[in-house]
Order: sequence, then C-alpha cells, then structure tokens
Amino acid sequence: MLADHGVSAVAFRWFGGPGLPSTPIGVELESFVHVIDALATTVDRVGIVGSSFGAEAALSVAVRVSSVRSVVAFAPTTHVWPGRSDTGEAVSHWTWEGRPVPFAPMDPEWMPDADPPAYRSWYEVSAAAAPDDARIRCEEIVGDVVLVAGGDDQVWPSHPWALDIERRRAAHRRPTSVVSLPDAGHRPVLPGERPPVGGVRMRRGGHRAADAALGRIALPEVLSALGIGA
Repeated sequence: MLADHGVSAVAFRWFGGPGLPSTPIGVELESFVHVIDALATTVDRVGIVGSSFGAEAALSVAVRVSSVRSVVAFAPTTHVWPGRSDTGEAVSHWTWEGRPVPFAPMDPEWMPDADPPAYRSWYEVSAAAAPDDARIRCEEIVGDVVLVAGGDDQVWPSHPWALDIERRRAAHRRPTSVVSLPDAGHRPVLPGERPPVGGVRMRRGGHRAADAALGRIALPEVLSALGIGA
C-alpha cells in the first residue's frame, strides 16, 4: 500500500522466521538499524512504521538512531514490555549493544475478568508501577512522530499513551500528531489493507468500520510523515 503511494518500503520480519527468535523476546534493535542503513543509501528520507509491539520497536529504534526522520506508531506504547522465555522467565523484547533494554514488569497479581480477556487494565496497572528506565524517551526522537490510536483499544491504553507522548514531546518542541477515533480498536486498517486476522485470542476493541475509518483519516498523516503528499 505504501509503495502504491510512492514510498520505497521494506517489510522487515523481526521474529518468527529462520534464524530469528520464535517470539518477540531479546530482539536486537540493531537488526532494524541494519535495514535503515541499507535503505538510507537509496532514499532521501527514512521513516519507520510499526504497530503494537512493532510500534514499540519503531519508537525504541528512533530514540537511538537520529537518521530516522519520521516514525508512525499504530497503537503506540510509552514503555518497553517483556515477553516470556521457554522457561517462563520475563525477558525484555529488545536488546541494545548486547544488553537487554529495561522493561516494565507485568503485574503478577492481575487476573482477567472476561473471556476472551482484555489486557488493557493489566498494562495500565503495570505501567503505573514501572521503573523510569522502562519508559521509551519519545521526547528525544528528533524526527516527526505520528501516533495512530483507537479510543476503544482493549489490548493496552494506546490513546492515553499517545496523548502522553504528545505532551512530553510538546515540552521539547518536537513535531507530533495524534490521530484517533473513539470507537476504533487496537488494529487500524489502512485503505487497501485487509483486516488482520489471527494472533493471540483476546479482545482488541473497536469494530471493522471504525478500524477502517481510523485508517482512512490516518493515511494523509502517515504519507506526510514519510515525505509523500496524500
């Protein structure tokens, strides 16, 4: 879809493939940087786009790499989160320079109150108790940041987090846009995309029409951030 609008796009697989972690734990942020560096030799502006854990990656990379001129984060987060190893140990999603990136531990006392579960409240209480070094310092990202968040996201509170990122970046006069609709959920759908299916069984919020509407109103902001007129 981005290529159809004139963007030179690379879809990067960062887990679940040959030679990669089977789940998103211990992923080297440098692996994104290698792709960015290669792309930078062919284009005049590099942006990074991600959704959910991919948005976590996009923001975490852009904090560390000044050559990223724009970030588009769908269902963004303010913190780095853990995954579970084969032994059940909580492990940071990311490493940087060979060391795990600090993460926000998940509250061990939380229990779901619905089936399928909505994890939003789990992330809310866990973020409230998170150590400061687990917070992604989005105010340090030098490029443009576009945050696309559904108000009915039931996976995590992406809209309040987007507003928090916007507020912190405003204090540093960093360009930021938040695009949201109150009825959309965790998975906005851009024009021309198929609604995603599969994944872990959970409540994600929103509904098909609202998720598609959020994608439509976000598209001009996405393209503008990537240097393309809508």
